[in-house]
Amino acid sequence: MTAAESSPTPTMIPGPSGPETDDAAVVTSRLTKAYGKNTALSEVSVVVPTGSVCALIGPNGAGKSTLMSIVATLLKPTYGTATVFGRSTTKPAEIRPLIGYVPDVLGTYAGLTVTEYLRFFADAYRIPRDDQQAIVDGLLELVDLETKRDSDVNTLSRGMKQRIALARALVHQPKLLILDEPASGLDPRARVELKDILLHLQTMGTTVLISSHILGELEAMCSHAIILERGHLVGFEDLGAPAERAVVVTFTGGGTETFTVADEDAQVELVRKLVADGRPVVSVSEGVTGLEERFLALTRGDLN
Repeated sequence: MTAAESSPTPTMIPGPSGPETDDAAVVTSRLTKAYGKNTALSEVSVVVPTGSVCALIGPNGAGKSTLMSIVATLLKPTYGTATVFGRSTTKPAEIRPLIGYVPDVLGTYAGLTVTEYLRFFADAYRIPRDDQQAIVDGLLELVDLETKRDSDVNTLSRGMKQRIALARALVHQPKLLILDEPASGLDPRARVELKDILLHLQTMGTTVLISSHILGELEAMCSHAIILERGHLVGFEDLGAPAERAVVVTFTGGGTETFTVADEDAQVELVRKLVADGRPVVSVSEGVTGLEERFLALTRGDLN
């Protein structure tokens, strides 16, 4: 087996403990899921802060959907634990009222209008009939489907079905929203609308766990990121924390070199030191940084 084919060495990230986990939305400890000899998830320990929009990223087969399914109480781990707002995922009846889940494969019921579809799920969550219409009206406004309230759900475009699935997941006002590839198949306008909806939900205190291959868009809407590869946790990023900047320095003669600096003062000091070392600087420009670069630095797979 070549080095590229071998499993990556897990990053030594401390397991969850201490006060920061007390009010966390999701906490996993050594979470593992195996199917016979194949391990889909291997000793993953993470803390998803309450009120965050947390990206779950990694190549295909990294374990993203497995992790989401365990948190959503649809799969049982082989060993390790997962809690949602302090409740164990081994007790689905306690957790399911707290979460909304949109899988990567959409499902709708033939013969129901958009309003009937949402009221069906409102009944399933035992929401009083007198309250249902106001909830449905608010959700249709949120996902911009007010003009489709009387349309058969099966006549909607994929983007509209994605939005109605999101509305369905929010019908009981969950504290945690789990979205598995919600931007898949959406056009650019629909993706922007999805981002706006998620940012609005965050302002209302909803915690969002979202997976996607579109890292640039995730960075624009997420506060944290969990990075998986081949079932291992290889990184947990606080996207709101101050980050070093990459700068590209061009020298006399045309050569370039990339450096990282903390701020403008550090950039000035870098140039001063380079010149003092006899390396005349022609120009300094911004380098490429961001979630995509962090992902590539931490993994050896790809996004395909």
